Amino acid sequence: MSSVIGDKIKLSIFGESHGEAIGCVIDGLPAGIKIDMNAVYKDMQRRAPGKDKTATPRLEKDIPHILSGMLDNVTTGAPLAMVIENTNTKSGDYSNLMTVPRPGHSDYPAYVKYGGNNDIRGGGHFSGRLTAPLVFAGSVAKQILSQMGVTIGAHIKQIGSVCDAVSDLNKTDKSLLDTLSSSTFSLIDETKEQAMRDEIEKARLSLDSVGGIIECFAVGLPVGLGGNMFDTVEGKLASILFGVPAVKGVEFGIGFGFADKRASEVNDQYEIKNGRVATLSNNNGGVLGGMTDGAPLSVSVAIKPTPSIAKKQKSVNLLTMENAELEIHGRHDPCIVVRAVPVIECAVAIGLLDLMM
Repeated sequence: MSSVIGDKIKLSIFGESHGEAIGCVIDGLPAGIKIDMNAVYKDMQRRAPGKDKTATPRLEKDIPHILSGMLDNVTTGAPLAMVIENTNTKSGDYSNLMTVPRPGHSDYPAYVKYGGNNDIRGGGHFSGRLTAPLVFAGSVAKQILSQMGVTIGAHIKQIGSVCDAVSDLNKTDKSLLDTLSSSTFSLIDETKEQAMRDEIEKARLSLDSVGGIIECFAVGLPVGLGGNMFDTVEGKLASILFGVPAVKGVEFGIGFGFADKRASEVNDQYEIKNGRVATLSNNNGGVLGGMTDGAPLSVSVAIKPTPSIAKKQKSVNLLTMENAELEIHGRHDPCIVVRAVPVIECAVAIGLLDLMM
């Protein structure tokens, strides 16, 4: 299984959902960086399960234990290694999934690839549980980027049919991103929260789940970060974003919205503003030719509905090679989107820090 990413900053994530622990190793961090662990804990808690009915009731404290690479909350230059104990597992809920794969989940291709030896409990190494160490690493990255003048924040753009206020991609600023990244239900228009909660609750009560979109921004990036062809900002970020379970689409700026437009409608034209080159719009999401152009970076990800639902679904028995009906037990999010906001922020932070080192 490939669980390592990065060039100058290498991140390795290990563990399985119902194993003893999960964790990560971050290699390449500079020495002497002061890390605010309270800020790390806050990001971890934004992602943590068990808070309300929008999330799985599996309650994990998600307290990171530092093994190396940090002394008195200051990086030492050695690889930063961290583990989180899994303390609230119910592996028996997955006994019927050993040979009957869940539709929409990794069960079947993983069964074939690993000869049935992969840990199926809670999704094993394919589980969203592995985003906890990703958030730890990304929270550290966010703090280092902040010292470089870069701020990252994300919001829930859509859950089901309910949408947040449309953001102005060219006027996103540090103040807005600080507000979004400190919220547990990150919205530009906070009046949309109840409608989104209602959408999730309707799915939960019908034994189903619902998907959505998360939009992430970064401001303060230098012009010219990235490169062309195979070293683009888009490629680097898409690679780590698609490593987040349930992400099925990534777009920058208006993305697929370019398809039915003419260049005269969507080209980001220039002006001189306060003695600097600036764009009049930001349809390209702050990236041109694979490089940052000075406008706010904007990337959106589509999150699919949680595939593990209690509704009966059609599947197959891989031992008998007969059709089967599957009813999934266990604890699962009726909507991944709310808890995934800090995950997307942190994934973007890891990718950007690697590019900036």
